[in-house]
Amino acid sequence: MKIKVINPNTTESMTATIAAAARAVAAPGTEIIPATSRCGAVSIEGHYDEAMSIVGLVDAINEEPAADAYVIACFGDPGLLAAREIATGPVLGIAEAAMHAASFIATGFSIVTTLERTRVIAEHLVRNYGMEHHCRGVRATDIPVLELENPTSNCRTLILEECERAIVEDKAGAIVLGCAGMADLNSFLEEKLGVPVIDGVTAAVKFAEALVSLGLRTAKRGDLAYPLHKPYKGTLSAYAPPDRTNSKTPLSRARG
Repeated sequence: MKIKVINPNTTESMTATIAAAARAVAAPGTEIIPATSRCGAVSIEGHYDEAMSIVGLVDAINEEPAADAYVIACFGDPGLLAAREIATGPVLGIAEAAMHAASFIATGFSIVTTLERTRVIAEHLVRNYGMEHHCRGVRATDIPVLELENPTSNCRTLILEECERAIVEDKAGAIVLGCAGMADLNSFLEEKLGVPVIDGVTAAVKFAEALVSLGLRTAKRGDLAYPLHKPYKGTLSAYAPPDRTNSKTPLSRARG
């Protein structure tokens, strides 16, 4: 089984952190294929960054090697539904995966994320995923995403302190980490906090393995059918969906 884990930002060192976490939980026989966006922002910290990241995400899905499933390793789950339109195998966003995992093991969880400006994005996802009755709160640490990559920063301390407040003030039974760049923190935090800490990268990998093992693929009827064939203009002309009439070729290969 091959799972492509896509970092929609362009920071290679963050991809390495994400890939290490994914490989640590992958089952024997599962190959983790890490991919870093070739265009877009060095970090995704707002609506604009998310919108601009989707082209790089599409490229990563369409490029070889193909995979049995895909993980979007950004907590905003940017381009998730668009990715499901073009992929045959399951596509999981780490926010959706983490929230579902937390809801299985606790009656309430809190999300601890990075910048205050991204809190509303996580709150929108909570509502979109029907998690209002499970999520006790979304907490921002105001840590820039790339600071998570800085070994001399006090990020771990700030994140730990916010998690502690969530447990006391929100009565959270579990913590969801609100950034793929935190993928290496869950063991450290669990040991300190004594409650389950869910990293969406690892949760998404295990869910992806389960879906592929069950033989489940993305629905290709209705809104997740392959995109309609039509011309695109300007800088996006190369992204025009191909004509798939009477074709069973996945979009990634149809585009070549």
